[in-house]
Amino acid sequence: MSGRPTPREALGDGAASERGPQMGLWSATLLVVGNMVGTGIFTTSGFIIQELGHPLALLACWAVGGLYALAGALCYGELGARYPRAGGEYVFLRESFGEAAGFLSGWISLLVGFSAPIAAAAMAFAAYCLAAAGGGFPPGWQVTWRGFTLLSLSPATLLAGAAILALSLLHCHSLLWGSRVQNLLILFKIALIVAFVLGGLGWGRGDWAHVAAAPTADPWLPGRFAVSLVLVSFAYSGWNAAAYLGGEISRPARNIPLALASGTLLVTLLYLLLNLTFLYALAPEDMAGVLEVGERAALALFGPGISRLLAGAVALSLLSLISAMIMTGPRVYLAMAQDGLFFAGLGRRGSRGTPGNAILLQAGLALLLVLTASFDYLLLFIGVTLSWFSLLTVAGLLLLRRRDPRPDLPYRTLGYPLTPLFFILLTLWIAGFSLYARPVLSLAGLAALASGLVLYLSFSRRRRRPGAAAAGGNKPA
Repeated sequence: MSGRPTPREALGDGAASERGPQMGLWSATLLVVGNMVGTGIFTTSGFIIQELGHPLALLACWAVGGLYALAGALCYGELGARYPRAGGEYVFLRESFGEAAGFLSGWISLLVGFSAPIAAAAMAFAAYCLAAAGGGFPPGWQVTWRGFTLLSLSPATLLAGAAILALSLLHCHSLLWGSRVQNLLILFKIALIVAFVLGGLGWGRGDWAHVAAAPTADPWLPGRFAVSLVLVSFAYSGWNAAAYLGGEISRPARNIPLALASGTLLVTLLYLLLNLTFLYALAPEDMAGVLEVGERAALALFGPGISRLLAGAVALSLLSLISAMIMTGPRVYLAMAQDGLFFAGLGRRGSRGTPGNAILLQAGLALLLVLTASFDYLLLFIGVTLSWFSLLTVAGLLLLRRRDPRPDLPYRTLGYPLTPLFFILLTLWIAGFSLYARPVLSLAGLAALASGLVLYLSFSRRRRRPGAAAAGGNKPA
């Protein structure tokens, strides 16, 4: 999804503002990197090369994806400088397009921003765990209908489900475990990628001829490239993470834009180097359609011993990502419920202050997706749906500039208005061709939006009833 708020910001109860800024520029930048480097980079390149059929087109796709994410980060930087408080897109859309748009962003956060990425990360975690264990496990049992998976029971889905359930129960019990180790785990992810790239390109048994291999399809067809950019945009999601922190960051009007831009640039460089290493290790036909492409590349470069070690390390980094999303996502639903815009039970805390009901709801949705969704379909569903809200948020910047120019802001979008227009037009191109190429998945995203609108009308009508204001909780700050 898009970025993930940290626990204290999403509370909506002023906890962050009472304690003052808790995070400097370094930690905010690491947060952006940590939210971006997750499931996508270790899992999507095989599906992209299958779609494009050309190694150079693969690298071009990741480069365009990096420019796309950077354009979004530069725009969100100004929005963060304008509204340095908790909520991210929830706040930005509420200010530009009204409360209904803010609610829809929160609803999509539940379905697509957190539950679906948790499911995708858990499925990738299971794939890498099984690879580290040496493979050889039974394929499992599936129920399909017209090419879609209705139910899947296998070692991979059961392991993914167990990870989601165990971490959800842990975060129902305590908030501290995950929050204390996030920076170390993020640095571990960066060190893992750097070591893999340096070791693979310097000492691995690869072949540069793979990079110049002849294409197996026309990679420059707009539909193919657009669908591939959906997968790439999923891997880059999280570039807006620092925008959710608001007043938790010291000097937010300066540090939020810096953290977004520097974190996105660093991740773009890492992603290009990592994909170059994948191509050096594997021929395009050996990468095509492979989920655990990192483990397959390590096997080709270093042999089975190192590849299994790397698979275990990747699984560990993915586990930390699952934990972070399980910890942060429910705070958004908690805030919505406390504002009277969601189910009242989700606004209650347990004895230790954790939003247990919201955590369990999110876990249930993630488990359902693990048992019913194919991984590549899940990635496309996430990417297409999240892109609409990023587009609306950046379009809102254009509206806010006209309504309230604010020339005194310490940061204004670099390259305005070309930067937001580039982001908006590329998003429309990606979403439009995705709707054409994968209509069922794209329409599923639109159905999620429609269901959110129905819910908003229901909750807003309920809030207007006599006595509802007292029961609904606090209004957004």
